[in-house]
Amino acid sequence: MSDKKISYTSTPILISFTEQSLSRETYGGGVANIFVQGLHMRRPDANNDTVLVFMHPTATLDTLPLPRELARRGVAVLACASRYPHNDSALIMEKVLLDLGHYVRYAREKLGYKKIILAGWSGGASLSAFYQSQAESPTLTATPSGEPIDLSGLIPADGIMQVAAHSARSTIMTESLDASIRNELDPTDRDPAFDLYDQQNGPRPPYSTDFVAAYRAAQVTRNERITAWARETLDRLERTGGPVQERCFVTHGTMADPRWLDPAVDPNDRHPGQCYLGLPASVNNGPIGLARFATLRSWLSQWSTETSQANTALQGPNVTIPALVISNSADDCCPPSHAQTIYDSLGGKKELHTIAGANHYLIGQRDQLETAIGLILDWLKRNDLLDGLPE
Repeated sequence: MSDKKISYTSTPILISFTEQSLSRETYGGGVANIFVQGLHMRRPDANNDTVLVFMHPTATLDTLPLPRELARRGVAVLACASRYPHNDSALIMEKVLLDLGHYVRYAREKLGYKKIILAGWSGGASLSAFYQSQAESPTLTATPSGEPIDLSGLIPADGIMQVAAHSARSTIMTESLDASIRNELDPTDRDPAFDLYDQQNGPRPPYSTDFVAAYRAAQVTRNERITAWARETLDRLERTGGPVQERCFVTHGTMADPRWLDPAVDPNDRHPGQCYLGLPASVNNGPIGLARFATLRSWLSQWSTETSQANTALQGPNVTIPALVISNSADDCCPPSHAQTIYDSLGGKKELHTIAGANHYLIGQRDQLETAIGLILDWLKRNDLLDGLPE
């Protein structure tokens, strides 16, 4: 990678629109007004008509190495924040599709780009696949909790990238659910046979195939138990209090995936005993665990394996545009089985690559970042999605 410093501009983007609703999940602007903010990153000497739209349901991606380096190389980037930046407690995936749709329309109609590439990194991958599926073949008219939503106006993209990605928030979270927790109101009520972090009585890696299968089944059962409670509670609240009643709750123990302790489970080059959020035993009960804080509607939309529609295995067959899937071999967030699921699910022309030694964020990895940039640029050019780059 060249050390020559080539500057690009970062222009703030503010998009506002109205949405009919009796309540909302975010602060500011009144009930009907929605505001989303992004960054348009572009070299002044770039003259191609392609833009990569990076969006994650809750994270902002403009500080990560990959979009910054792409912009430095002359590929325009639109780094997009949803209406739920850095807080997914009340996030509704179907509403994030609308947010992404406004960015795509802005890129096409206001910025003048002719070729839109959905750049799905990590949790943005299933979002991108969900968006493109509904843009190509709109089927949904309501959220999983029953609120009507109109997805008929989404503009399809021209290509899609799935980088360091998992196949669904509901899936990756369920695979991290602490299967030992038996009582959602009392996280100390645990089954010692499944308590990965019980230093005295818990199971020890390496885990047998039978143990992992039983553990995975218990995780799914726990997710379904929470889903049943969320449905029943929402139904009862709406019967007694009206259509916009809601409840917030805590899900304990959401970083207890056997993968993080036993490198032989879904193997890659990650280091055992750690994960992308830190020490798994600490994150399991800490404040930043997946789905730690949620609402009933949010759980049904993004975390439930039964009701969430934001799942590449479900939406991928409807995605017919060219697709690039990149798996990072030392990823301690998104394992190789998810990359394979994504690749197998997508319905159009597609290819799958693995970057040796790459971690989840590519932070501090110049060689792996260079490999990722090379794969992306080559794929864009071979699929007639990028005309040229500045020197």
